Amino acid sequence: MARDIYAYRDVAVESFEQGGAVRVRPVNGQAYSSELRVECSRRLRDTAVYPLGSYFLVSAKLTDRLGGMPFLYVYHGDPVQAMTPQQTKAFLAEYRRRRI
Repeated sequence: MARDIYAYRDVAVESFEQGGAVRVRPVNGQAYSSELRVECSRRLRDTAVYPLGSYFLVSAKLTDRLGGMPFLYVYHGDPVQAMTPQQTKAFLAEYRRRRI
């Protein structure tokens, strides 16, 4: 089955530490709660490649896989853009403008 590209949206995410593990969550100020889990490539969680607290722009879709807890899914083969804090703020400002 082909992938539905219209289900995917650009989302700014950040890495953080929780319980000794590096996780990824959506940045506040978007349509998605920062409490949502993000399933993505392990490379984004690798602190040897990206330091803790790094920001990324990813293409993600909301899913609940067989009725479980909802989470954001990022296809591991999609390109990921590392962003600076300034680029993240600019993306969020543009996101807010598009919502109005």
